[in-house]
Parts: sequence; structure tokens; C-alpha cells
Amino acid sequence: MNKEEIKILIVDDEPDILEFLSYNLKREGYQIFVCEDGKAGLQKAKEILPHLILLDIMMPEMDGIETCKKIRNEKLLSDTLIAFLTARNEDYSQIAGFDAGADDFINKPIKPKVLISRIAGILRRFLNNGNDEIQNMGGIILDREKYRVTKDDLELDFPKKEFELLALLMSKPGKVFLREEILDKIWGNEVVVGERTIDVHIRKLREKLGDSFIKTIKGVGYKFDF
Repeated sequence: MNKEEIKILIVDDEPDILEFLSYNLKREGYQIFVCEDGKAGLQKAKEILPHLILLDIMMPEMDGIETCKKIRNEKLLSDTLIAFLTARNEDYSQIAGFDAGADDFINKPIKPKVLISRIAGILRRFLNNGNDEIQNMGGIILDREKYRVTKDDLELDFPKKEFELLALLMSKPGKVFLREEILDKIWGNEVVVGERTIDVHIRKLREKLGDSFIKTIKGVGYKFDF
């Protein structure tokens, strides 16, 4: 998909932020739409069905958390990516955001080049629907059909659950997978396992891939990044 086809909705009550974001993203070729509050943002999202919504947390009328929850209840917006814009770095703010259905956070202020890079990274999740048989990211190649993983052309040995966990994380690079979501998708109702099981498997993945690919979001879950 070309940049010109990608629709980004920016919802923020600060005019300077709206101007800064829209100016820099328009220069990259994206279709940009703006709203100044959560209620208007929700309505606009239902009208244009954006690929990505940049959503401020602290807004009057309806804050970003509530807006995010309402967006996630709209079936037509189920595939829309949501990244919160926030100047707050407290863990509880991010936990509340992820619980509401956010995919990522972008801290304000942010430099234009960093902004463009972050947006491109987030959108890779939309362009990659997670159904590709082969994922190639950061020198790591995961082949679902052949059940094989290589890193820098060296084949690595992955037991079934480790492979499935890595495949899940790589299916949407940058997306934070909640611990409960990981347990449900990887282990399901097969056996009763504790959250410690996830930690052990993550540690084994890092031992084989290195520490730079799988990030821990404290109190929330894990994501694959490169």
C-alpha cells in the first residue's frame, strides 16, 4: 500500500500539536484528518475508517482512554491502529491505555524525524497482516510452513511453543501483546499454566535471538521490535 492511500486521524485538543503533526505527516504523503476532541474524533473515525489514529490522552469532554474504548467497540474500526500521544510517562497511564485497546504510545514532544520513523514502524503492522508464511525482520527469518527460524543465516532450534510465541510476536512488530492474550493464543485451554511460563519462554527466545528484539512493557506484556 502506498503512503498516499494511508489515512491517519489525529485527535488532540492542542492546536500547535495538530499543526506540527499534520504538517510533518502530510509532507510524507499520508492522508491526514484532524479533530480537537474525543467525541469528534470518534465520529470522524466512523466516517473515514482510518488506518491509524493518533490519540491524545488528556482531553476535555471525553478523554483519550474513553475514546479508545469506544473506537474498539466499533466493528468497522477493529483493524484500526491506535497510538496514544502523551507527555506522561507513568506506568499506570500506559497500562490503562493498553487495557483500553491501544497499540502503542508516542511521547510528546517528539522530533520530526523520530515521529516519521515511529509512524512508519507502527504502520508496518497494518501493511503486514500477520498471515505471511515467511517473516523477515532484523536479520531474523521465520518460516511458518517449514517451521524454521534463522538468524543471520544460522538456523536455530525452537521447540513448538517457543516457535509459536515468536511467530505471534513477529506477526505484528511493535504491537504490545498482553500477557493474558499470549496465554490464550499460545496455550489456550491445553493445560493450566501460570504467567511464569511466559517469562521462561521469553527468556529462552532472548538467549537464542539476543536481548534487542523482544521488549518488556512493565506490567503489560511483550512486543517484538527491530
